[in-house]
Parts: sequence; structure tokens; C-alpha cells
Amino acid sequence: MRRVVLTFGLIAGGIMAVMMILAMAFQDRIGFDKGAIVGYTSMVIAFLMVFFGIRAYREQAGGTVSFGRAFGVGLLITLVATLCYVATWEVMYFEFMPDFSDKYAAYEIDQAKKAGKTDAQIQALQAQMDAFKKAYRNPIYNASLTFLEPLPVGVIMTLVAAGVLRTKKKTA
Repeated sequence: MRRVVLTFGLIAGGIMAVMMILAMAFQDRIGFDKGAIVGYTSMVIAFLMVFFGIRAYREQAGGTVSFGRAFGVGLLITLVATLCYVATWEVMYFEFMPDFSDKYAAYEIDQAKKAGKTDAQIQALQAQMDAFKKAYRNPIYNASLTFLEPLPVGVIMTLVAAGVLRTKKKTA
């Protein structure tokens, strides 16, 4: 099981890491909205490895796997991939993009102005963004938020894959 989890988790993590690097390289051109679409689309593609990993595990286990075991394998693959994603972001943010939170805050405030928010609402948003930027400089807080980005996608993909790939033991 360890080999399957590491192999497919690292492949999924590699896909997400490469796509994140590419998306961030073109962030100024594609913007935050399209960047989020690219990011979550690449997560769905990467988490297809959960399906293939569970299937590989099932084949190694003689062609049968319970929902619980399939879910466990898929969840471990998701965790490995998510850790790769977090590690990539931590390096990118703290080494190459320390101004990311400033750009994001400016984007959010600009969106609020375009939406016709009142000055009081914009000031409240500015205060929230200032608190966010301060908290986001903490690597533990940063990693925690980053961990929560791909995790729901991976869990949903795991539930679907485990449901599709589960098999009942053959009775004689």
C-alpha cells in the first residue's frame, strides 16, 4: 500500500505543483479569477490519480477492495499530494512572491469598489485584508490555509473513486 500511496500521491502532488508554478508565473496576465479556475481545474485533474491509485491497490489486493479500504488509500494519496502542494506554495510565497498577499488584498478592494460597496464597507474590508496580510506572513497560518485549498477537492474525488471502485468479496 505504501508504494501505491507514495507513487500516486507524488504524481498528483507534482501535477498540482507544476500547475501552481505555471499559474503563478502568469498571474499578472490571467488575474486572480482565472487563476483560481486554473488552480482548481488542475486539482481535479491531479486528483484523478486517486482513482488510478485505488484501482492499482485493488489489483494488488487480488481484485477486491472495500469502500473503507479504498477510501483510506485515496485519502492517503490525497494527503501526500496536498503536502506537495503546500510545500510548493510555501517556497514560492516566502522565496519568490512575498508581495502576493498585497496584490490579493488590492484585488479584493478593487472588486469591492467595482461592486459599488460603500466607503464603510470598503474600509472594513481593508481592515480585514490588513489582518489577513499580517497573519499570512506566519508560515504555520499560511500552510494551514494552503492545506485547506486542495483538501476538499481530494476528499470528494476520494469518495467518488472509493464508491466506484469498491468490490465485494467473492463468495464460493
